[in-house]
Amino acid sequence: QVQLVESGGGLVQAGGSLRLSCAASGRTISIYTMGWFRQAPGKEREFVATISRSGSITYYADSVKGRFTISRDSAKNTVNLQMNSLKPEDTAVYYCAASSSGPGSRAGDMDYWGQGTQVTVSS
Repeated sequence: QVQLVESGGGLVQAGGSLRLSCAASGRTISIYTMGWFRQAPGKEREFVATISRSGSITYYADSVKGRFTISRDSAKNTVNLQMNSLKPEDTAVYYCAASSSGPGSRAGDMDYWGQGTQVTVSS
């Protein structure tokens, strides 16, 4: 079992930045593909980014490409999401997740989920 806890969410103005962190416990996350997903009110959960076990492969949703960066720190057992140039449409609850599958994993492939952290971007 892996427990995931997100942090770093909050309220920020459009154009600002936030850094989300996901701390894992129970098992090393080095054996998992890690990902970030988000869910806005009234919408389905959507893919944001994934990173491979080694950290050498990353995937991003087109809507965040060039603005968000996913990274992992195996020594600290964490995965991070640096979010720059935030837009009001980035407002959502952001979830960290772990998958036994490869970096192409999407929501249905994830084995473990965190509880989420709220990100609100004001215009």
